[in-house]
Amino acid sequence: MRRPRRRSVPQPPPRLRARWAERGFSAADLLNLWPPPARGPRPETLRYGAAPRQVLDVYRPRHATRAPLVVFFYGGSWQNGSRDIYAFLGRAFAAQGIVTAVPDYTLYPEARFPVFLEDAARATAFAREHAASWGADPQRLVLMGHSAGAYIAAMLACDPQWLARAGLDAHRDVAALIGLAGPYDFLPIESGVLQTIFGGPERAETQPINFVTGREAPALLATAQRDMLVTPGNTLRFAARIHELGGRVEERAYGRVNHFTLIGAFAPGLRLLAPVLRDVDDFIWRVTGRSAARRS
Repeated sequence: MRRPRRRSVPQPPPRLRARWAERGFSAADLLNLWPPPARGPRPETLRYGAAPRQVLDVYRPRHATRAPLVVFFYGGSWQNGSRDIYAFLGRAFAAQGIVTAVPDYTLYPEARFPVFLEDAARATAFAREHAASWGADPQRLVLMGHSAGAYIAAMLACDPQWLARAGLDAHRDVAALIGLAGPYDFLPIESGVLQTIFGGPERAETQPINFVTGREAPALLATAQRDMLVTPGNTLRFAARIHELGGRVEERAYGRVNHFTLIGAFAPGLRLLAPVLRDVDDFIWRVTGRSAARRS
């Protein structure tokens, strides 16, 4: 009697196996295996500075020409995270014709405020400088982030000093801001670790909401209605301040996702939970499709 043939188990590519051996396997890694990595564009890894974590991955659509450029900052409470976890997002944007850069940045305990902002500004300047060689339009630069990464994106867009240190003008060079479940107004800080990261419980200069003038790039702010980690009030208050000062902002609140599945909804297996990719994609093309008109 012939033995039944054993089916071979699909193996992740060496790149992912090496990363998992280095930092361990995370639940988010499952999103990168659906679909298999071979079906999406492979990122190019580039160094934007000399520090160990000053590295970014670039995802480019085939035949991209003057495409929008998204610089995406991941979350992790300014203490955790890795750019390779977000391959599912880079591939999702590439499928929509959008070039995406996903930087690592220095984390606590090596970094405290404002080191991660300085890294992010440097990564943004690097991405804008190299946009044309990636098939992107530097005038269509979108800053985007989830959770702590949304905080970083908002600080770069609203407090001009950080991008200015990297040679950019936040009011001229940023075409749009997208924040997903971001902490924009979270004083007083109760966590002891976060007090250490931000230098105390009541530092107003650490809060994006305090820098809104109404001259910032148009913003899309999304949240999960049942987010128990970063309360939706952050998004509501931030959006209200932008409205109050005459800025442009759109809001989305999704009912079937939480803090983590809000970003997970970019992966094919979770898109039925909420139309986050569709809404973000629509916003990017609507806003940057107008040639990213400069604001005076």
